Amino acid sequence: MLGATGQIGRAAVRSLARDGWEVTAASRTGGGDESWPGDVRTAALDRNEEGALAAEVGDGFELLLDVTAMTRAHSSQLAGLADRVGSAVVLSSAAVYVDERGRGFGTQSEPDGYPRYPVPVTESQPTVEPDDRPGARKVLLEQELLALGTRMPVTVLRPAAVWGPHCRTPRELYFVKRWLDGRRVRVLAHRGESRFHPAHVENIAELVRLAARQPGSRILNAADPEPPTVSAMAEALDAVLGWECETVLLEGSPPQGEPTVGRTPWSLPHPMVLDMSAAERELGYRAVITYEEALPETATWLAGRTRGRDWREAFPEMAAAYDPMGDLFDYGAEDRWLAGRGA
Repeated sequence: MLGATGQIGRAAVRSLARDGWEVTAASRTGGGDESWPGDVRTAALDRNEEGALAAEVGDGFELLLDVTAMTRAHSSQLAGLADRVGSAVVLSSAAVYVDERGRGFGTQSEPDGYPRYPVPVTESQPTVEPDDRPGARKVLLEQELLALGTRMPVTVLRPAAVWGPHCRTPRELYFVKRWLDGRRVRVLAHRGESRFHPAHVENIAELVRLAARQPGSRILNAADPEPPTVSAMAEALDAVLGWECETVLLEGSPPQGEPTVGRTPWSLPHPMVLDMSAAERELGYRAVITYEEALPETATWLAGRTRGRDWREAFPEMAAAYDPMGDLFDYGAEDRWLAGRGA
């Protein structure tokens, strides 16, 4: 598999190995994970190095799992292996979806740019027009891989808010860091009712395992069994951490002039909820873990990674993603706003 040491890759390698597959776990570093069975083979591989992937595939594999495919060059690379690979599972993203007015994740910074998706979103929902722009590249990749048909059946998985240990942009950090910092109050925009469907790595790994056993050319959503609200997530983490925290709810978006107050990594004005019935119907998918069951491991990992460190140093990719919109942990702005309303 490609991308074995990422958050999805670690869980998928573990799931496939336990299901009886002889797994070659490829990554740029060639590293492994202590949770993997001892017979997992590791390989150092840079897919962007000319001929490197083809050389590793050699005479062929029954299954190729690719969690790092992003571009047209990558789809062409996989297509070139069709005569040596039985089937493939490739990770895409639910960020490809647009609403009936063409609004999606790429338009959120525009006036009235937040998408209003149907609830839930099925795989037949329109997607952004395919091209070489970031985000739209995934649609182009999906189309070219599915066009392979029986030459190499490809299952494309579209997760929404991926989470779990080893995440590079861990949304749960928003609450764990506040706990570490001793913040006893939080403000949640949109009355804390935002829903951005989480997809835990173990549930994605289960979809990979099932698709590996049942090859086919298809696109499937990938998500947890329930999409909790931001308020429910906060309360669940409070329970895990043994923490008491007051929640202040905003009726709508962050207040004028204070764009960080109430904003969380899940703060969408309209829900993004995925329909999982196709995966249930085609693969017999049943989630292997719930949000509440998975939280303790993730919270422990986040606390250990962050305690005593600048969060931007611990998670530079998360800082790069969210800092342009304002500091996620701007406690000064929050205190000013709370003081102004008499809190």
